[in-house]
Amino acid sequence: MRRIVILGMGYAATAFATLAQTRGWCTIGTKRQAAQAATTLPCVPFDEAADILAAATHILISTPPGADGDPAYLRYAAAIRAAPQLHWIGYYSTTGVYGDQGGARVDEKTTPAPAQNRSIARLDAENAWRNLARERAIACDVMRLGGIYGPGRSALDALRNGTARIIDAPDHCFSRIHRQDIAEGTLAAIETARDIRILNFTDRLPSPQRDVFAEAARLLDCPMPPAMPLAAAWPEMSEMARSFWSERRQVDSRWTEASLHRRWRYPTYREGLAAILHDV
Repeated sequence: MRRIVILGMGYAATAFATLAQTRGWCTIGTKRQAAQAATTLPCVPFDEAADILAAATHILISTPPGADGDPAYLRYAAAIRAAPQLHWIGYYSTTGVYGDQGGARVDEKTTPAPAQNRSIARLDAENAWRNLARERAIACDVMRLGGIYGPGRSALDALRNGTARIIDAPDHCFSRIHRQDIAEGTLAAIETARDIRILNFTDRLPSPQRDVFAEAARLLDCPMPPAMPLAAAWPEMSEMARSFWSERRQVDSRWTEASLHRRWRYPTYREGLAAILHDV
C-alpha cells in the first residue's frame, strides 16, 4: 500500500490529497490544530504526526518556514530519517528563491539568489530536505510554485467580491500555476521520481497582473476597475505586498514538463480562468 503523509494541508496540498485518494493512495495530512483536523480528508493535528510518519512510503511537506526555520523539519526530521518504508520526499517551495532577476527568464538550473527573508528561509528548507534525502538515498523533488490560483482564489473571485486592486505595471510579469496543475504535477513527480530534482511549477505565460484581470473581466462580462500606477500604489502597500512587487522574473518550466512527461492542463491563465468560471 502506498501511504503518503502531507505535512500541512493547505489550499494546494488539499487538492493533491483529493486527487491521490481517487488514484487509490492512502493519504493522511496534518492541520495546525485539532479542530482544524476534522475535515473530509483524513487529518491529524500537526504535533501528533510521529506515528503516521513511521508508516509513510511518501512524504509531502507543505508547511511554510517560520522565524526559527521549517517547522516540519525541526519537529520531524529525526522521525523521517528513521521511517523504514520511505521512498520519496516532496517539498513545496516558491519561485521567490530566484530573487530579483530584473525581469529576466530563469529556469530549473538558475542559481537561486533570494533577498527576502522568507525566500531565504525557503531555500534553507529546500537544502535541508535535499540533504536528508541524500542521507537516506531516496528521491526528493523540490517543487518551486509560482503564484497559486484556482477555485475561490482567482481574479474572477476578486472582481466578484470587489477586492480587486489592479496595478498598472506592464514590466512586472508574474508566473502562475493553477491548483489542479500542482496536484497533477505532484502525482507525476512521484510517478517519475528519480534522484533529487528541482521542478518549476509555473505555466507557460508569465504576465502582468493587469492582463489577468482584463481576461477575468472579459469572461465575467463586467467592467474592469481602474488600474493604479505602481508608484502611486506603493505608499499604501503592506510590507508583504511591497516585497512581492519589488522583484521581477519570468520562470520557465519547460524542463519540468519534460521531466514529468506531461504538459500543464492549464498552460496559461486564460484556460485556467475559463475552467474556474465553468467549474471544470
